[in-house]
Amino acid sequence: MAKMNFGGVIEEVMTREEFPLEKAREILKDELIAVIGYGVQGPGQACNLRDNGFNVIVGQRQGKTFEKAVADGWVPGETLFSIEEAADKASIVMCLLSDAAVMSVWPTLQKYLTPGKALYFSHGFAITWSDRTGCVPSKDIDVIMVAPKGSGTSLRTMFLEGRGLNSSYAVYNDATGRALDRTLALGIGIGSGYLFETTFQREAISDLTGERGSLMGAIQGLLSAQYEVLRENGHTPSEAFNETVEELTQSLMPLFAQKGMDWMYSNCSTTAQRGALDWMGPFHDACKPVIEKLYASVKSGNEAQISIDANSKPDYREGLEKELAALRDSEMWRTAETVRQLRPENN
Repeated sequence: MAKMNFGGVIEEVMTREEFPLEKAREILKDELIAVIGYGVQGPGQACNLRDNGFNVIVGQRQGKTFEKAVADGWVPGETLFSIEEAADKASIVMCLLSDAAVMSVWPTLQKYLTPGKALYFSHGFAITWSDRTGCVPSKDIDVIMVAPKGSGTSLRTMFLEGRGLNSSYAVYNDATGRALDRTLALGIGIGSGYLFETTFQREAISDLTGERGSLMGAIQGLLSAQYEVLRENGHTPSEAFNETVEELTQSLMPLFAQKGMDWMYSNCSTTAQRGALDWMGPFHDACKPVIEKLYASVKSGNEAQISIDANSKPDYREGLEKELAALRDSEMWRTAETVRQLRPENN
């Protein structure tokens, strides 16, 4: 483990230099890995493991997602099976189903989790709130997690570009004495940039907070609020969108992703610098109480229960599509379609 200084706090992380791919392959050379679920995380993790030389199969029910797996090169009867058959064959079962699907499949899946196997997750939800999900693994299997800090699409894209997406990892139960080695080997195998330790509970709480906060919920709320104010004061859709979204995603985000917020500030005009420094305090003070309320709701299990209840409704998909359609059909995101078409790379 490498000791790294994160803003004055020392943490241990595992890098690909310390845990090379060859070591990961050696640790898992006698293992058969089954990726269960080919939705959000499944394709990226399964394809990266396959391309990195591990023994991988996929378990997926028939339907559009099954056909996507076929299109990605997984062969029915050879490397692509039903969920039950894949789980039965494998020594490591990577449960990459949605949280709702884990709950429905768990009674079937656990039958195949025989002693000595490893049950792998990329999210701590099912285990952290096991009293609500019913997901309680037996003590005679390893229960482990590697959670990439991004979507499965990003994991795959960055892998193909020769880069890695950072991941957290955790061991919930070590029945074999090899749980940590299995975890780190899988983390390297799926293409992690570096790996930092967490627990199932911490990962679940931070993940739900982030998704509802700065990563998705808060950013949409902030963008739509600014866009609306500009439009209400006579600015055109193109001007409002460019000043709210396009400049952020296409110009400023790459700058602070590269070297930090201070570096981004230093590469903007003095007028922008002054305004940002003056207004970041009021935005912080306005947002922090909301984030504190959000965190408390996540930690209490309330957000988990909301997700469980929503996902359990028979018409959940129809309702979700209506909500997403309303977002998609808003003026701001319809403007985005035109702006994207006008980008130089599309002309």
